[in-house]
Amino acid sequence: MKYFAFLNKQLTNRNAKASSIFLLIFLVTACGQQTQQISTQSLSKTYPTQPGGTLIDAMLGEPSGLISMIAGESASSAISSNIFNKLLKYDKNLDLTGELAESWHVSTDQKTITFKLKPNLKWADGKPLTSADVLWTWHAVIDDKTGSPYASDFQLVRSAQAPDALTFSVTYSEAYAPALDSWAGLQVLPKHLLENQDLHTTAFARKPVGSSYYQLDSWNTGENIKLSRNPSSVLGQVNIDHLVSRMIPDTSAQFLELMAGNLDSMSLDPTQFSRIVPARPKLNKTLNLYKELGNSYTYMGFNLKHKPFDDVRVRKAINYAINKQEIIDGVYLGLGINIASPYKPGTRWSNPDLQPYPYDPAKARALLKEAGFIANSNGILERDGKPLSFEIITNQNKEREKSAVLIQRRLKDVGIDVKIRAIEWASFISRFIKTGDFDVVVLGWSLGLDPDQYNIWHSSQQGGDKFNFIGYHNATVDKLLEQGRVELNPDKRQKIYHEFAKVLLEDSPVIYLSAGYGLSAIHKRVKGIIDPIPAAGVGFESEKWFIPEPLRRNEMNAN
Repeated sequence: MKYFAFLNKQLTNRNAKASSIFLLIFLVTACGQQTQQISTQSLSKTYPTQPGGTLIDAMLGEPSGLISMIAGESASSAISSNIFNKLLKYDKNLDLTGELAESWHVSTDQKTITFKLKPNLKWADGKPLTSADVLWTWHAVIDDKTGSPYASDFQLVRSAQAPDALTFSVTYSEAYAPALDSWAGLQVLPKHLLENQDLHTTAFARKPVGSSYYQLDSWNTGENIKLSRNPSSVLGQVNIDHLVSRMIPDTSAQFLELMAGNLDSMSLDPTQFSRIVPARPKLNKTLNLYKELGNSYTYMGFNLKHKPFDDVRVRKAINYAINKQEIIDGVYLGLGINIASPYKPGTRWSNPDLQPYPYDPAKARALLKEAGFIANSNGILERDGKPLSFEIITNQNKEREKSAVLIQRRLKDVGIDVKIRAIEWASFISRFIKTGDFDVVVLGWSLGLDPDQYNIWHSSQQGGDKFNFIGYHNATVDKLLEQGRVELNPDKRQKIYHEFAKVLLEDSPVIYLSAGYGLSAIHKRVKGIIDPIPAAGVGFESEKWFIPEPLRRNEMNAN
C-alpha cells in the first residue's frame, strides 16, 4: 500500500509528580469512569474467541474529515480505514490480496488491469456496492477540484471502465510499476451519496457511510469518535463491537489514562517503553509491549522558497552541524537508526553505499563562510547585513520538540540563531504547511511499501494540499522519479531509486534525523494479537482481536 502522510506520532513529556497525580484524578473524574480491577490471574488465562466489548485508544490530533483522499493525514486514515474498503490490501507477508476485489488480471503489455469485484457487496445503508462506485471514486480523486495529494498516481490512468456491476478496468498509457499498489491505497466511496457534491464541504466527511468492519456512531468534537460494528461489512463480522478514539492532545495525559486502565492501547515514547513501564510491576502485569521497525522517519525540512535555504551550501552546512546520533541517543534512548535515504533500512530500496552526514561543525563553518556568512560581534553569522536566523516549527510532539532543542544548541555553536515554536496539529497544517508560511519544520513521513515517492519529491507536486510543500525542484530527481514509475524490472528499479536517494542526499532538501521504531502498549485484556509480530505489523488482522467478557469494562463507562 502506498500511503504518504504526515507522521503524527504519539509521544510524551514529563510532569512533576504532584501535578501528574492531580491530572490523573481530574481525568478519571471528568471521564466518569471507574477503573475496573482485573486480577493478574484473569489476564493470563486462555479464553475462547468471544464477540463483544469495547476497545479504547487515544488520538493526539482530531481528523479534519473522514474522506482520506482529501485529508491526506494520518488521523483521518486511522479512523476511515475502519469504515471504508479498497480494491486490494496486503497480507501478513506484505503480498497483495483482494479486499473488494475477488480477483484481478494484468494484461500481457502490463498496461491494463481488470478487477472482478466480490458479489453481493453492500454499503452500510444497504445499497449495492458496485464497480460504478469504484469508477466514481477514481474520477473524484483525479478531479482538479478535489485537489487530492494522491491524484498523481491515478492521473496516469488513460481510461477507466465499469462494463458491468462486478468489473472495473483501468488502462495506462504506459506500464506503471506501482499500479497495483496504488489500488491498495484508495478507499472506495459511495457514488449514490456523494455524486454532485463538493468533497471539501460535504457533510459526509463527518457522517460517512462505508462498507468495512465499522460504521460511525458519533463524533463529539474535541472529545471522541465512536465506531460500532457494521452488520453489512463486506469482509464479514469483526469480534470487538465498539471502537472509541478519545481526543487527548497531551501525551502525558494519554499515558496517565493508560496507567489508570482507561485506555486499551497507545503509542509510547522511548522513555515510557524502555524505562517507565518496565520499572512498574503493575504495568508489566497489565500491558503487553510491542516494538517494530516502522516504514517512517523523522526529518528537518527547509522551505526552499525562502532564503538562504535556496543555497545548497547552507543546507549542507546545517546537515553537518547537527549531531544526529545525539538526537537518537538523547531523545530516542537509542531506539532509532541514523539514515541516509528516505527508505526503510534493510530493504532493497535503501542504498547501502550511502552514509549519513557526519557531525562536523568545522566543515559546517567552512561551507557557511564559502556561502558569504561572517560572524558579527555577537557571534551570529551575517550575510549582506542579514543575520542567519530562522524559526523551526513542529507540532506538539515532545520528541520533535526535544530534537529541535538539540538542533538549536548545535546550530548556535556554528553561529546560527534558531527559535522554536510548537503548534497544535490542525493549526500547524492549515496555517503553516498548506500556506507555505514557514522557514523550517521538524516532521515525519510515514511511507508505503512501494519505493515510488513521486508525490513527495517531484516538482509538479507543489501547491494546495500536495505533499511537496517544501518546494523542492530538481530536474534530475524529477527524471529519476518518472523513470522509476514505469520501470517494471525490480533490479533496474532498484538502481533508479538508489540513484534518486544519492542525489537527494547530496542536495539536502531535508535532513534525516532518525528512522524510528514503532513502540506500542496494548492492555492484556485484548486477546488474539498475532505473536510474533508479522511483517505487516502488530495491528494486522485486528478484526480477529477480542476482549473476553470477564475482562471487559462497564460498557456504560467506556467513553
